[in-house]
Amino acid sequence: LSHASDYFVASIADRKVLKIEMVAHTVGAIDGFLLATILLIFALGLYELFISDIDEAKKSGQSAKVLVINSLDDLKSKLAKVILMILVVTFFEVSLSMSFTSALDLVYFSLGILMVSLALYFGSKSSH
Repeated sequence: LSHASDYFVASIADRKVLKIEMVAHTVGAIDGFLLATILLIFALGLYELFISDIDEAKKSGQSAKVLVINSLDDLKSKLAKVILMILVVTFFEVSLSMSFTSALDLVYFSLGILMVSLALYFGSKSSH
């Protein structure tokens, strides 16, 4: 938000730079949130596996049963999904500051988007 006041008095070129910086800060905050989510799922998953069940997670009908973990493989699959989302956010953050010098750079970037899309697609298919 510190850049928001500068945005209105900046020139067109400076506005573009400020917009990229604001989006990068927002994406960085989302990345931090996803990392905290990984740590929370990992901690609660280990607690549920080795210490005691989390009764609220099993009784709750409106939740997506994120905290119900029955085995180490179940914990690994839930963590892998969140790690995949962190990789997507990091890819997006890096793509904000990319500059394309040739058509081959654009092809590589397109292949990267395709790989991320396939990873998300197959990640969602594995849970069904």
